[in-house]
Amino acid sequence: MALVPPLSPEAAADQADLFKMVESVMGFVPNSMLTMAHRPEILQSFAVMAGIINGPGDVSNELKRLVAEVASHAAGCQYCVAHTAHQAERAGIASEKLDAVWSFESSPLFSEAERSALTLAMKGAQVPSLVDESDMDAMRSHFSEGEIVEIVAVISLFGFLNRWNAIMGTTLEEQPRDNATKTLTAKGWTLGIHS
Repeated sequence: MALVPPLSPEAAADQADLFKMVESVMGFVPNSMLTMAHRPEILQSFAVMAGIINGPGDVSNELKRLVAEVASHAAGCQYCVAHTAHQAERAGIASEKLDAVWSFESSPLFSEAERSALTLAMKGAQVPSLVDESDMDAMRSHFSEGEIVEIVAVISLFGFLNRWNAIMGTTLEEQPRDNATKTLTAKGWTLGIHS
C-alpha cells in the first residue's frame, strides 16, 4: 500500500498539460508524479529537472536509458527497474542489449566507454557510493567533462526516484508492470511492494 496515494489526473487538473506531455513520452502518467502532484511545486520542479536530464545532450539517449536501468537495479528499486526497462524498450534499444545490461561487465555488446559509464552507475547508485579514483579515470578516458556531468545527472535523478518510490511504496502502473513481468522476471525482478 502506498504511503501517500497518488492523485487522479482529474484531481490534479491544473497539471493536465504536463501529464499530457509525460504520457506522450512514457505512454502513461507515472504514479510517482501523481503523488508529487499533492505538492504541485515539487512536481513542476521535478518535471523541469527530469526533462533537462533526460532530454537531448551530448550523451546518447541509449546510454542514458542504460545508466538509469543499472543505477535503479543497483539501488534495489523494483519500481524504477520496471520503468527504466520499459523506457529503454520504448527508446528502441535492442532487446539483446537490454537482456545483457545486467552483465555489462563481461558482455561483448558493450563498449569500454559504456562499461565505464555503467560501472559508475552501479557503484554511484549504492549508498554510500562505491565510486573510486579508477572509476573516475575510466570515465575521463572516454567522456568529456560535460558528458560526465550528464551521466552523473542521470544517476542522481534516479537516486532521487529510487528513494522516492521505495519510501512512498509507489504502485507500479500496468504498462511497466506487464513489460517487466514479461521481460525481467527471469532476471530476478519481482513486484515487491510496488504491485
